[in-house]
Amino acid sequence: MTNETAGPGTASAEQVDIVIVGAGMVGLTTALALADSGLQISILESRDVALERVANQLIAQQAQGYDPRVSALTCASQQILAHIGAWPAMAAARVSPYTDMDVWDGEGTGHIHFCSRELHEPTLGHIVENRVTVAALLQQLAEHPDLTLRSGVQVSGLSAPLAGDQRRLTLTDGTELQTQLVIACDGALSRTRQMAGIPLLEWDYGHHAIVTTVTTEQPHQATAWQRFTDDGPLAMLPLADPHRCSLVWSTSPGHARDLQALDDDAFCQALGQAFEHRLGAITGSDPRHCFPLRQRHAKDYVRPGIAVIGDAAHTIHPLAGQGVNLGLLDAAALADTLLTAIAQGECYGSERVLKRFERERQTSNLQMSAAMEGFKRLFNSQQPALRLARNLGMTLMNRLGPVKNHVVQQAMGLSGELPPLARRR
Repeated sequence: MTNETAGPGTASAEQVDIVIVGAGMVGLTTALALADSGLQISILESRDVALERVANQLIAQQAQGYDPRVSALTCASQQILAHIGAWPAMAAARVSPYTDMDVWDGEGTGHIHFCSRELHEPTLGHIVENRVTVAALLQQLAEHPDLTLRSGVQVSGLSAPLAGDQRRLTLTDGTELQTQLVIACDGALSRTRQMAGIPLLEWDYGHHAIVTTVTTEQPHQATAWQRFTDDGPLAMLPLADPHRCSLVWSTSPGHARDLQALDDDAFCQALGQAFEHRLGAITGSDPRHCFPLRQRHAKDYVRPGIAVIGDAAHTIHPLAGQGVNLGLLDAAALADTLLTAIAQGECYGSERVLKRFERERQTSNLQMSAAMEGFKRLFNSQQPALRLARNLGMTLMNRLGPVKNHVVQQAMGLSGELPPLARRR
């Protein structure tokens, strides 16, 4: 594994089998899922990533506290990360398993409780800091000589399809790469997707999310808590410290601005009241971060020599914590499609091959997007009939064990159609 930083450009294009744009969780997972393919793969990252310092940086960061950016990883995501060798390092660093989930309507009587014991599972999932996952993936990347990380560079130009559907990329350091396939994993505002001319459907949820880490008077009991309020869902996700939770508070832009303007004590009081003091008083808060929530979905996931996955292809409301899990499933499904094509002697960058991946993942992602939009509208509605229906529905589902367990198994990635990497051994 080599780690290259920006340097002088070259006159002729360097030939690389696959170029992955973005060294986040989805991009790195894709690279590692293809590590044994025999292909030469370059991963491009705009940040300056020094691989030899990754482990020491993580240790220093962990000592300072929790990363406000966390992901609720499903069992399917855990399987993907285990198959590519990253999960043991993540578990050794810091992961926070949760065994229960408590969801209730703050404006009514509706309530659902999910429990891993009812499913005969050790956990419902794990809350993991994003920096822990990325550090483990980078450490694993270092063990594969066919994977090259080029940090401190961005894509400044992308050609139209060349002979054999190849693409030529120009980087900000002047380097040119020619490749059979470009995989865009460069986030919701993906420049690669834009340069490929792939249209995007998007709309504003009318919510801003406040994220931080808070300290609670009472232990969280390894439970993920979520209250639906008039303004939006409020989630408290359990961390390794029994008195620490990761907060994701989705609310109206005006309310979010008011909350951000409060000092820490006033914010803790407001949060405790909104959370109905389920864990006693909120006794402390880390620095708060606020960002707008938008739903996005690429009209196409693929073009000749291009595949768009993860946040570059779709973003959804965080109320069900499925965003990064969908991205990891994209990575696993795309890797399976490519490896199958290579084994059959097909051109893996052709649109015909890539469409197989698109058909597999686009429908699932659209279904999840529609479900999140439906939930958001249902719980935002103030119509008495809808409020009564949602409370009765939640109460009824809580009593129907088989139905409830089927729903949570789907969300955990324990049932349904899954890529091979996401299945249990």
